[in-house]
Amino acid sequence: MPDVRMSFLEHLQELRARLVRSLVGIGVGTGVGLYFSTQIFRFLMAPVLAALPPGQRKLHPTTVMEKFTVYLKVGFYAGLFIAAPYVLWQFWKFVSPGLVAKEKRFAVPFVLVGTLFFLGGALFCYYVILPPALSYLVGVGDVDDSSWIEPLLSMNDQLTFILALELALGIIFEVPLILTLLSMIGLVSAKWLAGKRRYAILINTILAAVITPTGDPLNMTLMAVPMIVMYEAGIVGARIFGKKEARLA
Repeated sequence: MPDVRMSFLEHLQELRARLVRSLVGIGVGTGVGLYFSTQIFRFLMAPVLAALPPGQRKLHPTTVMEKFTVYLKVGFYAGLFIAAPYVLWQFWKFVSPGLVAKEKRFAVPFVLVGTLFFLGGALFCYYVILPPALSYLVGVGDVDDSSWIEPLLSMNDQLTFILALELALGIIFEVPLILTLLSMIGLVSAKWLAGKRRYAILINTILAAVITPTGDPLNMTLMAVPMIVMYEAGIVGARIFGKKEARLA
């Protein structure tokens, strides 16, 4: 009994050490993010400003504290992104002693692929989804003469809007990795996923309609197509790396 208890305490101490190191990494990343927060914020807001009419390409702080809180938020989220590989590595070091050799072999590649997929989703959102979506939103209601309507956009509101879409697309691009992992543990299989394709298309289309900020067919299509493609990529990953039989049969 004493040996088991000591092992459990050592396990908790190891967890605490990994959490502390992760927090330190996030702190360092946040410091770097704060230093470049103005440049990062300008980069994130570039699609918003580009969608505004010439002469009106400005964002406005609506409270005395808004500029401060916006740059603080930018620095923190940039820090999370910068520190993500280090945090994932700490998580890997914590769980790796309990994994078998085969599982250890795939862990690091999956972390790297997951990071690249998330980055790919964020870039897809920034360069493909945001420009037409923002142009549509800014131009809503402009029929003949809209000179009496002038956008007055809040810094914090636009940052929240952009970060939400970036996060959504980043998660969507993780779908192939998630489905592959589920197939590796035998919960699903490529055959089972392929059999549910029609339902996946329907669900993805509905989700695209919910996530898309504009609701128009073009932007819904731009959102739905990559979601469906990611599901198909998950089937391919499950066929290559997963088990042949699924528990959900």
